Amino acid sequence: MSNGDPNNPYGQQPGGQPGYGYPQQTPQGVPQQGYGYPAAPPVPQFGAAGFGGGPLEMPGGVKAARVMLYVIGGLQLIGAILFVLSAVAVNAAKNDATLQDDVQFQQLADYSGGALWGLSVLVLLWGVLAVFLAAKFGKGGNGIRITAIVFGSITALLGLYPFIVVGLVHTVLSILVIVFVARADGSAWFNRQQQPQY
Repeated sequence: MSNGDPNNPYGQQPGGQPGYGYPQQTPQGVPQQGYGYPAAPPVPQFGAAGFGGGPLEMPGGVKAARVMLYVIGGLQLIGAILFVLSAVAVNAAKNDATLQDDVQFQQLADYSGGALWGLSVLVLLWGVLAVFLAAKFGKGGNGIRITAIVFGSITALLGLYPFIVVGLVHTVLSILVIVFVARADGSAWFNRQQQPQY
C-alpha cells in the first residue's frame, strides 16, 4: 500500500487530508478546543474566613456616601448649635424693653424658647443618626442600606421645603447618598455574606 492509497487508514488521503490515525489540524484563526473535561467556571472571591458572596473592599461609591453622611452629621451639629444660640438669645432678650418694638425680633420671639430647644434636639438627633449610619457602613447589612436610602429621601425633602437656601447642600448630599447606596455595587456590598463574629 502506498501513501496515496484511499484504503489505507494511516496514509495520506487524496487532497492532502490526513487519515484516521493522524490528528486533525484546525485551520488558523479558529479557536482550538481541548480534549477532556470542559473549562471550570470562574473561582469566586473568598473572604478572609473562606466565605464567598460579595466584594472584599468597600466600593468607591459607598465610601463617598459614607463621607457624605459624616458631612451631613457635621452640618446638623452646626445647625443644632445655631438653634441653641437662638433659643438662648430669645430667652435672654424676651424681657428687654428696647426690643419690644423690633418687628424682626417679635417674629423670632413668636417661636417660644421651648420650640427652639425642641428643634435643636431634633436637628442634633438627625445628625447623630447620620453619623450612626455612616459608622455602620463597614459591617452593616441590607437594613443599613435601606435605612440610608430612607434617611437620604427624608433629608432631601426637608432640605427643599423649610430651608431652601441652607438645605440645598443637604438636598444635594442626600441625593448623592441615595444614588451611591442604591447602585449595583452598593447593593452587592450591603448584601454580601457577613463573616461570623466570635
